[in-house]
Amino acid sequence: MSTCMKMLGVARQLQRSLVLVKLKRPGSSRFRLIDTSGLSGFQPPRFYTSAGSLQKTCSTWFSNIPVNTAMTAGCRLTARPHRWMRVGAVLRGQTEFITTNSRLYVIQNRTFGNRASSAGFPGEDGGDSAGSGGEESGGDEGAPQMTALTPMMVPEVFPNVPLIAVSRNPVFPRFIKIIEVKNKVLMELLRRKVRLAQPYAGVFLKKDDNNESDVVESLDAIYSTGTFVQIHEMQDLGDKLRMIVMGHRRIQITRQLDVEPEEEGTSPVWSEPELESQSKVRRKGKRSRKDQTGSLTEHPELQPLPFSNILMVEVDNVQHEQFTVTEEVKALTAEIVKTIRDIIALNPLYRESVLQMMQAGQRVVDNPIYLSDMGAALTGAESHELQDVLEETNIPKRLYKALSLLKKEYELSKLQQRLGREVEEKIKQTHRKYLLQEQLKIIKKELGLEKEDKEAIEEKFRERLKDLTVPQHIMDVINEELNKLGLLDNHSSEFNVTRNYLDWLTSMPWGTNSEENLSLERAKEVLEEDHYGMDDVKKRILEFIAVSQLRGSTQGKILCFYGPPGVGKTSIARSIARALNRQYFRFSVGGMTDVAEIKGHRRTYVGAMPGKIIQCLKKTKTENPLVLIDEVDKMGRGYQGDPSSALLELLDPEQNANFLDHYLDVPVDLSKVLFICTANVIDTIPEPLRDRMEMINVSGYVAQEKLAIAERYLVPQLRFLCGLTEEKAAISSDALSLLIRQYCRESGVRNLQKQVEKVFRKVAFCIVSGEQTTVTVTPENLQKYVGKPLFTVDRMYNVTPPGVAMGLAWTALGGSTIFIETSLRRPSGGADIKGEGSLEITGQLGDVMKESAKIASTFARSFLMTKESENHFLINSHLHLHVPEGATPKDGPSAGCTIVTALLSLATNQPVRQNVAMTGEVSLTGKILPVGGIKEKTIAARRAGVTCIILPAENKKDFSDLPDYITEGLEIHFVDHYSQIYPIPREEAEEGLY
Repeated sequence: MSTCMKMLGVARQLQRSLVLVKLKRPGSSRFRLIDTSGLSGFQPPRFYTSAGSLQKTCSTWFSNIPVNTAMTAGCRLTARPHRWMRVGAVLRGQTEFITTNSRLYVIQNRTFGNRASSAGFPGEDGGDSAGSGGEESGGDEGAPQMTALTPMMVPEVFPNVPLIAVSRNPVFPRFIKIIEVKNKVLMELLRRKVRLAQPYAGVFLKKDDNNESDVVESLDAIYSTGTFVQIHEMQDLGDKLRMIVMGHRRIQITRQLDVEPEEEGTSPVWSEPELESQSKVRRKGKRSRKDQTGSLTEHPELQPLPFSNILMVEVDNVQHEQFTVTEEVKALTAEIVKTIRDIIALNPLYRESVLQMMQAGQRVVDNPIYLSDMGAALTGAESHELQDVLEETNIPKRLYKALSLLKKEYELSKLQQRLGREVEEKIKQTHRKYLLQEQLKIIKKELGLEKEDKEAIEEKFRERLKDLTVPQHIMDVINEELNKLGLLDNHSSEFNVTRNYLDWLTSMPWGTNSEENLSLERAKEVLEEDHYGMDDVKKRILEFIAVSQLRGSTQGKILCFYGPPGVGKTSIARSIARALNRQYFRFSVGGMTDVAEIKGHRRTYVGAMPGKIIQCLKKTKTENPLVLIDEVDKMGRGYQGDPSSALLELLDPEQNANFLDHYLDVPVDLSKVLFICTANVIDTIPEPLRDRMEMINVSGYVAQEKLAIAERYLVPQLRFLCGLTEEKAAISSDALSLLIRQYCRESGVRNLQKQVEKVFRKVAFCIVSGEQTTVTVTPENLQKYVGKPLFTVDRMYNVTPPGVAMGLAWTALGGSTIFIETSLRRPSGGADIKGEGSLEITGQLGDVMKESAKIASTFARSFLMTKESENHFLINSHLHLHVPEGATPKDGPSAGCTIVTALLSLATNQPVRQNVAMTGEVSLTGKILPVGGIKEKTIAARRAGVTCIILPAENKKDFSDLPDYITEGLEIHFVDHYSQIYPIPREEAEEGLY
């Protein structure tokens, strides 16, 4: 009875000390691993479950051992999900389970039992570290005593081990590593090995670090040298195994093995039952069966699973080369120890790792083998470098390699420390500066030398308003916002919104106007100085100045300059601002799709700001600037709104006196602003917006005007920009005329500017390279500087054949001549067949021009019947009408009379005079309707050598406005019906080739 009481006391003591691993209880969120001291002595025969409860102590009761007891020799491990299980039981003296040469071992404060042949810690150092069995403490003589780390034995030869492939870091002998296994077959194999009391495996490093698999299909995928490890603890998580393993020695793979099925009766399998109750009643489904000899139950045979991965390998122990402790080894050892100490001093995180590695209780400096492994394991080197240390069998070389890795780690630690120190210093300086600034503010405030932020801000805003004439309703808003600002906290978001709003309100030029120039002579001088021609624009600006002079005050206007690109619409606006002495502000609305660009954002939005007009007033600091709205015909439309509609309020003289910006939300007077818009075409401008603007046409330039512009402005300006002088580089007038005629036929002068700049660039190169000292460009050497001419002929036909007539067209780039060609496609079927003729139209014509061709064909048939009733050519024949340059889209009604003339010429087989060109829309009854672009068309006809032009009678007013140098030498016919055109081109054509 006393013996039983003693055993019960020992069980309670073990339960309190938690010698065995504590199971994860239901509801617990983590595992608690308690480090305890080892057992120094054990009473025979005691068995403990995983919960630490005492079992029967008599050897005759072995058949009643609970099946959840984990034992090392002749026992199996049953691993349950989410439970840490023991890989051994505290047993001693029972020959039925553990032989006499068995001994216990403690690794990382865990006690296990295993078979061994000798004492000491096995390893590459020869197992010379002796274990301390410990002394039994006084008191309860039956209680097992605990010891510190008690080194235990593992088999010195274990040839067949499971293969676990790891990545990144190998396992070094005597070091602990946590490994997770997810391969199902390997998991089952490890469970079986642990149940067979063989908790050993071989850990080998994979050559590919990106491969996360636990197994490999070929031995070539891993390094042949690895580590023999012992599984200390295992956590079965269902889909993976989490194990704590400890390396013991280096091993090398000799060959691959096949996984054999588990043999019958080799060892029993116990599952985990409930604890034995007072009545010794066990669960019937988990009761152990006994045979007649009292042996344990047999385990069902494990069938091998089909797989292609390598799970078992045969290994040999790797023996290091014999060495003697020379001075070199001592020096390397001392340097490694010194480097480790330096690393620990730099990074305290290594201190805990070193302490865990030195728990074996021996002096590391006395063991070069362990020291080399310890140095390599401490570093974060590359996997192949660590594997190189693991494979090295020469101890001095291994020490040298470990020292090299430690030195690299030391340098990295120094770099980390330096970077951390720099960052910390910056943070300290910023914090110190902030503290000093706050203290300075408080001191100045106490001395009365500085006001609070709110007071300073309010004083700044009121200082701005002293010299301004602010309307009363706006002043009320400013005062209200200032009072609101005083009630807000400095760090609130509303404070910044209010401050920005007040900043815009007080920055507006309330009542500030620039002194305008009302002198006509001065304005005319400035306009003539900057631009040649453009008489309509200059006359309109002078009229504006005259009206302002008579009224004694300035006024705002909305003008729109439209014309081809490169004629100076934008530059003339800058000259107008200089002539009027107004501030100039330009913004482009081409492609704009957001209304907020014009009317501003609401203040509720983050990053809100006023529109372009309010920004213009703040920048120019006047209420009467000249605002240029460029490319008004190219505005877009998006989901943010229609900007063209937003311009209606801005450009309406009746409404812009109280323009309301979304951000300011107060009326702003824009009636004194002179708005000038520019556009290439007016067709794309919405009609309501066009109605609010005064349209002024800026037409293209003729050759004489281009020549004058080049000589007066372009040549001097570009020569100066290229660093040349008039003595070094010059361009003759004939060369400029040839350049304009053969290279620059567009309406504007932008391309002419590029060509002149190109000439001066090449001249500068010739002078700098030493080829020439002075250069004069003439028609003879012009091609050397600008290349081959782009335009070599002015017209397609020198003599027009029957069925061809010359018309005049207008484009956005200016005017041009265009030929209408007609031809017989298929002859008629006979004179008695009526109404079978057709007309095919080609030349990439638009819908309007196609309709004009059909109308002209119908009128030509009826007109020919009145003139030649016997001629049925247009009625019965199949004709083809073509407009050359088919790649260029063409549209418009102005070619109607030209098409009629070409059809009648083909029907009568009489050619049209080669010096005749015409334009005008023809109606179904022959009425000639007016067209546009008379100036451009006249310039194009003159450039093509035309001397006779036929124009609609209603365009006579447009022709009379043309300067004399354009109309000089031209024969002009104004007609209102086609019957007046018919006899003009029918005169005998001059002979020529075509």
